[in-house]
Amino acid sequence: MNAALKRFRIVAWIVGTCLILLVFVAMPVKYLGHDDTFVTIISPIHGLCYMVYLVLGFHLAQQAGWKFWPQTVGLLLGGTVPVGSFFVERWAHRRILAEHPQAADTKIGEKERV
Repeated sequence: MNAALKRFRIVAWIVGTCLILLVFVAMPVKYLGHDDTFVTIISPIHGLCYMVYLVLGFHLAQQAGWKFWPQTVGLLLGGTVPVGSFFVERWAHRRILAEHPQAADTKIGEKERV
């Protein structure tokens, strides 16, 4: 569970950052500056990262034992709103730690609890 949570958290931040760059930087440059260079670079990166986000989010929800509706669907849709993935990542992290305390990160030098 801990590894799935870490992977999801990392990709959620990447997806959120890419979507913010796409919506608030690349699209204005495309339509106001008539230059689609940033869009052609950032769009495929965000698309690929979002697909990874969907897979890792679904895997995390399955491991956590969440229902498909509304928890899993909400988790998966979080990457479609420019800052949504940041909020969903934090919500998922808190909820998993509350439901599965064994998923808490261990400190360096501390043995992992079994």
